[in-house]
Amino acid sequence: MRARPALFDVYGDYLRPRGGRAPVSALVKLLAPLGIAAPAVRTAVSRMVRQGLLRPLRLPSGPGYSLTPLGLRRLDETAARITRNGRSGWDGRFDLILPYAPVGRAEATRLTALGYGRLADHAWVAPRPADEAPAVLDAAAVRYERFSATHPAGTTGAADVVSRAWDLPGIGRAYAELVEEQRPIVGAITVRSPDEEAYAVRVGLIHRWRGLLTRDPQLPPALLPPRWPGTGAAGFVDRHAARLRPAAERHVERCLGGVTRSVRVGFSES
Repeated sequence: MRARPALFDVYGDYLRPRGGRAPVSALVKLLAPLGIAAPAVRTAVSRMVRQGLLRPLRLPSGPGYSLTPLGLRRLDETAARITRNGRSGWDGRFDLILPYAPVGRAEATRLTALGYGRLADHAWVAPRPADEAPAVLDAAAVRYERFSATHPAGTTGAADVVSRAWDLPGIGRAYAELVEEQRPIVGAITVRSPDEEAYAVRVGLIHRWRGLLTRDPQLPPALLPPRWPGTGAAGFVDRHAARLRPAAERHVERCLGGVTRSVRVGFSES
């Protein structure tokens, strides 16, 4: 697990509900069980400061870092992406974005994470519009057209769009592999396991889950193959994330040592 995404996950899951701030010493303690050394933590923090996601501040226990408005918005995007998982409603319309020029790698990554698939260099499609998509292209000064598109009833057009825009077989295999990989890991954590171990396993589980969600367009059931593996994987992650949360929260509290104020701001993981 790389330091920067791990740090972002920890801020989203555990620190944002506690005011979105923590001393550097606590950040080092929180990432240590994930196999991330202190120098890597400090490098990740510095990078997130340069990106405008964190800002330095002085806490009673020493220097620390707090989420910026941009950091909060990025967490909101992640939360919205996660909570869209399993949405079943669909009106038969695709959101079609036609850039006047090919988008860059960073923009392509953001569009993919928002649920868009590439039909061609100048065509991106999603099963539902994402409010954040225009900002992605506007920030890169990419001009585009945007349409709502449907196919005539009785045609295979929607299925053809799906097969061209997304690798559903690959995504389905990835979901099945996540469950196969994580089942013995989470199963090894019992009520007798140290809180630190439960925390590390839970962070790893959620990290892997979020990584898959950035690939999954979360299509409505009408566009999914039968027995879609993502459904079972979602239930698996939900059960074990909830089971491991109390122990993980205790470990976080010990690392923080009461230096943050508890402020509930509504981050949802699933």
